[in-house]
Amino acid sequence: MEKRQFKITAETGIHARPATFLVQTASKFNANITLEYEDKTVNLKSIMGVMSLGVGQNAVITITAEGDDAKEALDAIAKTMKDEGLID
Repeated sequence: MEKRQFKITAETGIHARPATFLVQTASKFNANITLEYEDKTVNLKSIMGVMSLGVGQNAVITITAEGDDAKEALDAIAKTMKDEGLID
């Protein structure tokens, strides 16, 4: 199991566009991937789940991946978050 914390620095938080890219990235992997924010956990492969969290600027989120490609999945998700300007 791989687990990483991220601080969202984007002014708009995780809104529709970056959420879509995060879901698309997560969906490329077999690993079970979850996003945790304020004691709520959702499947990162679910756009509705991600959007339901309402993650705003300065939020600290935890992404957990479990499975054979967990490390690769987290690396790709971190890259997507950086590319979308969600993290520094």
